[in-house]
Amino acid sequence: MMEKTWRWFGKKDKITLPMLRQIGVEGIVTALHDVPNGEIWTVEAINDLKSYIESYGLRWSVVESLPVCEAIKYAGAEREQLIENYKVSLANLGKCGIRTVCYNFMPVIDWIRTDLQHPWPDGTSSLYYDRIRFAYFDIRILEREGAEKDYTEEELQKVAELDKVITDAEKDALIDTIIVKTQGFVNGNIKEGDKNPVSIFKRLLTLYKDIDRDALRENMRYFLSAIMPVCEEYGINMCVHPDDPPFQVLGLPRIVTNESDIEWFLNAVDNPHNGLTFCAGSLSAGEHNDTRELAKKFARRTHFVHLRSTAAMPGGNFIESSHLTGRGHLIDLIRIFEKENPGLPMRVDHGRMMLGDEDKGYNPGYSFHGRMLALAQVEGMMAVVDDEKERQMI
Repeated sequence: MMEKTWRWFGKKDKITLPMLRQIGVEGIVTALHDVPNGEIWTVEAINDLKSYIESYGLRWSVVESLPVCEAIKYAGAEREQLIENYKVSLANLGKCGIRTVCYNFMPVIDWIRTDLQHPWPDGTSSLYYDRIRFAYFDIRILEREGAEKDYTEEELQKVAELDKVITDAEKDALIDTIIVKTQGFVNGNIKEGDKNPVSIFKRLLTLYKDIDRDALRENMRYFLSAIMPVCEEYGINMCVHPDDPPFQVLGLPRIVTNESDIEWFLNAVDNPHNGLTFCAGSLSAGEHNDTRELAKKFARRTHFVHLRSTAAMPGGNFIESSHLTGRGHLIDLIRIFEKENPGLPMRVDHGRMMLGDEDKGYNPGYSFHGRMLALAQVEGMMAVVDDEKERQMI
């Protein structure tokens, strides 16, 4: 069966390893979050954290993430040195027996939401993306040149109507949500406490003014080609996370958004160690994606699975849904992966913030009780699939 893992943010995480062991977690998904992006992960630092995890009867199953620096993505002057550092870090992970690395190749900004605690009728809350509020941030707060061209006339009219009623506090909350909290809680370009985050963000965007989809694809191919010999030597599986959400934003190229994108990067560096993190939540946020069909096609090149689900809403909005509902179709995905590539590490992702998460789920979207409920739901799904397999063998 799939290995039950949990994203854990290190020794300072309020959700402790004893808590995770008690709820049935088997593997840990983590990183050396205190090492600045681009610097080498030493064998000593890796082994220290690995031994700490193992002292609680758990294993370090997946690295999420060994960050790919911006200069690698836009091919800056530091690219060669940063890739060399990355190769050394990979080799050191391999020497320590850690062989699955989740990463992303999204320029400037990682995952995007406009509301971190959108209320549900039962009193829980979850992450939410409101296209008009995001357009407002893009056009009126960020004032990105040419932003209006990315939206319809109807959307521009709604932005103008929102401008009449939005408060300064709501504007500040949008900035905090879109470019600080969702980015800065781990390995981000912008951190909590940074002054003038909008100015910092605008400077980061300028780094990509001459980078289109083809250029970013070539830079990804270059990076993967450079690191594959190390991956082959140490048996390390690289698995890229899909863009979240899986469509173009802020004039930036996004290159892991759909079937053809996934097919492209797998073929560009056709090596079994070059694979996919199958994030059902990110992929399901795009109505152009059918997670079941994508799983069938790419299961053999998937090295890690994020089991979460989103529900599409009118106007291009989407919300983090229950793990039993939404467009993720998680029970179907479990059936597919257990048939095509059994035993993959999976982690339940996000879910809802519930009572008691106020002092534990301190990172955006990373609840304790909400994820614990999701883990129980996913365990139930896996049991159903296991029963089905047993019946087929009789």
